[in-house]
Amino acid sequence: MAYNIFRFGFAAIFVGLHCALMIGLFLEWRRDKRTCQKGFHRLSASPLPHVSVIIPVHNECLRMENLLKSLALQEYPGVEYIFIDDRSSDESPRMLRDFAATCAKGIPCKVRIITLQENPGPNHKQYALGQGIETASGELLLFTDADCEAPQGWIFSMVARMTDEQTGIAIGPVFKRPGAGGFFHLYQCFDHAIRYLYLAGSTGLGTPGGGFGNNLILRREVLQAIGGYDTIPASPTEDAALISHVRSHSAYKIRSVCGKDAHVITTGEQSWKDFINQTLRWNNGGLFSPDPVTRFNFRFLMIAISMGIIAIPVLVVFPSLWPLSAAVLLAMTGNTIATLRLFGASLPKAGAAYLVQMVFTPLYFTVLTVLGFCRITVHWKGTPITGRPRG
Repeated sequence: MAYNIFRFGFAAIFVGLHCALMIGLFLEWRRDKRTCQKGFHRLSASPLPHVSVIIPVHNECLRMENLLKSLALQEYPGVEYIFIDDRSSDESPRMLRDFAATCAKGIPCKVRIITLQENPGPNHKQYALGQGIETASGELLLFTDADCEAPQGWIFSMVARMTDEQTGIAIGPVFKRPGAGGFFHLYQCFDHAIRYLYLAGSTGLGTPGGGFGNNLILRREVLQAIGGYDTIPASPTEDAALISHVRSHSAYKIRSVCGKDAHVITTGEQSWKDFINQTLRWNNGGLFSPDPVTRFNFRFLMIAISMGIIAIPVLVVFPSLWPLSAAVLLAMTGNTIATLRLFGASLPKAGAAYLVQMVFTPLYFTVLTVLGFCRITVHWKGTPITGRPRG
């Protein structure tokens, strides 16, 4: 009896959780559509808020050109671009100076370049962002990364989501640009989209715990409410730590953007080694989040997925464990359909190839979860990241 309760109870809870996430996703999509329409109307009828776009840079000369071009095309009056040159040893500083000079000749924006000679960490990106926030003068702080490319109306679109003064953070979708054909590049794109689907679904249910810091807008008053950016605990995923901290230490709402008008595109990794390191950092940020709610939710999800995948080879000996694996595959089927339906415009047109991604995703999440609990060290820009709780 207990065994049957376990295997069928697991399946029911896991599938039920994903059904709830799909409901949350629908609610967030509907809310975002209404918010966007009202937001653009309000922006056209009132003075525009001052916006600072904060961008950390560390040896990005080979991947920054598309970002600078997309920033030059933004039409938001008086926007302030703040670049934090974090000890770059390549041509990044020259590219930033050239961009600033171009803006000075006619683009209606202000450019500030902060040069860091040292960075004490422990998360170097988190420290760099803190320096940028201190320098920023905008009432709204918009974040992206040097390897990203934003659509022309990006700043307006993100600001439109902040016209409700109760909204403290709006998280926008980020999708990867396929570097080439083949399974590896397709999976990177799908992985990014699935992660955002989980984020938007949990946000719709009122429990956001993750996020993409390369497409995120923040109200400055939120930082004042939580005691400043320095109060956010060090984490391998500084964006998720920020979101969790704001959720648990303020009354501001956190929203996810679902509209195509704010899709940011980022450059994909070029090898499995780099991709595994990147996604392992993200997974560890959830598994060992300093926020207990985020940590519990993420661990439950990853452990449940892992149980369903590990059960597959065991089915030869214990076929009665089939509900565990069936639940995971059923949930991934729903996730895949929802991802392609909502974000398909920014994903490669791969057709039936997504059936492979549907099976590979829970397997890959299982590998990352095992590596995370084995305390494998993760890196950012070649530097080990510490600050992960030992619990």
